[in-house]
Amino acid sequence: MIPWLRPGTPFPPVASALQVPNGLLCVTREVTPTRLIEAYGQGIFPWHSAEEPVLWWSPDPRMVLYAAEFRVSRSLGRQLKRLPQSDSALVVTLDRAFVKVMRECSAPRAGQEGTWITEPMLAAYVELHQRGLAHSVEVWRDDELVGGLYGVALGRMFYGESMFTRVTDASKIALACLVRLLSREKTPMIDCQQNTSHLASLGAREIPRSEFCAHVAAAVRGSPIDWAAYATRPLNPLFGAALFAAP
Repeated sequence: MIPWLRPGTPFPPVASALQVPNGLLCVTREVTPTRLIEAYGQGIFPWHSAEEPVLWWSPDPRMVLYAAEFRVSRSLGRQLKRLPQSDSALVVTLDRAFVKVMRECSAPRAGQEGTWITEPMLAAYVELHQRGLAHSVEVWRDDELVGGLYGVALGRMFYGESMFTRVTDASKIALACLVRLLSREKTPMIDCQQNTSHLASLGAREIPRSEFCAHVAAAVRGSPIDWAAYATRPLNPLFGAALFAAP
């Protein structure tokens, strides 16, 4: 039986999560910012459909992306190299359009029915954003939002949630800028939650849940990144120095 948690009831140990489906831990009737912070700090995340109660997960193994292992293709590398140039067609920003990025990520996609980014979920993450604990990276072309991603940051840990693209490689450019920012801030890991071929192509890999949770326990106690310092100007100059090596 999967436990139903009442408000204020702590999460059960992640080791009690089911093997099938992998990582299903417990259920709640609603999601709140406080519950989200508690969850992320223990290696747990929400994922469910609009018609379901809130399902909480901690799969084993866990998909993560180490900043040092991010893979850049030659074509993406060429685009990143152009970002710092004054005539770059793309501008990358931080926290300029958090709500819009979330709504773009919730839009229907080919092969998917519905979205887990419901209105209550959106409201909870927007409150985290207002508290400085959730962030978005946006890619603009001619003042039009063409790609981006968002996630949660606790201490020196970043939890990726979702990304979208409207033009080729826009979401990859957003991720590359996030990786470069986190590398500068000595934040080595991005939580990717679940294994997908797309994430694997970018260098993400699975690690044991115990290893992931041990890293999280230490990382969330680190001093927070000064995200506001990056939100005042475009992120394009992050690529003015040496690029990630292309495979």
